[in-house]
Amino acid sequence: MLLQIHHVTAGYGPTTVLAGLTLAVAAGERLAMIGRNGAGKTTTLRAVMGLATLRAGRIVFDGEDLAGLAPHQRAHRGLGYVPQTRDIFPSLTVEENLVAGLKQRPRSALDEAYALFPRLAERRRNGGAQLSGGEQQMLSVARALLGRPRLLLLDEPLEGLAPLVRQDLLRAFREMSTSLGITVLIVEQQVDEALAYAGRAVILERGAVAHAAPADELRDDLPTLERFVGMAVH
Repeated sequence: MLLQIHHVTAGYGPTTVLAGLTLAVAAGERLAMIGRNGAGKTTTLRAVMGLATLRAGRIVFDGEDLAGLAPHQRAHRGLGYVPQTRDIFPSLTVEENLVAGLKQRPRSALDEAYALFPRLAERRRNGGAQLSGGEQQMLSVARALLGRPRLLLLDEPLEGLAPLVRQDLLRAFREMSTSLGITVLIVEQQVDEALAYAGRAVILERGAVAHAAPADELRDDLPTLERFVGMAVH
């Protein structure tokens, strides 16, 4: 397994969010993590990146225990992270934002980002603040990909975006999974689209895995979706 989360308890300050979470992600897998708000999905990604306090358990990436490693060290090990907040530099152009993600790779590598997201090529001279929400999300994902992560953690990348933009992003996610061989762990509230993209899915409840199944099976399991997520796919 590329990523192994063993009986992890984690949170922020005095607040515990993850309670004995155990989860594994295989190399090349596309795993969707769904659940109600507050179930611990975002905290799972933040714990993997070293942005939440690990109180118990182990997080192992490619055989290495990540305990004690700072977020930037985890990124250099091959972890990529796209947070809900997108975190682009609004005062920089699209191209300058992408250059910040190169991690000592040659500038010619920017072509990889433009091939995946042609809209960014059209807007390369525009400032980050001038982009639409969907374009900002594309920029955030593209910048993370330029670091050549082995595992990409996506935190609600489709949130607040128009359906056509969501489909553009999902197309890019499929392409980077198949063509680039990147393993993806996606947290998403757009349940139907997340399950259509992923090969396997887990449902979190109260900081632990409550249900796991192949994504296509879970799409048809409306009682389970209603019970744990409070909604059914369309």
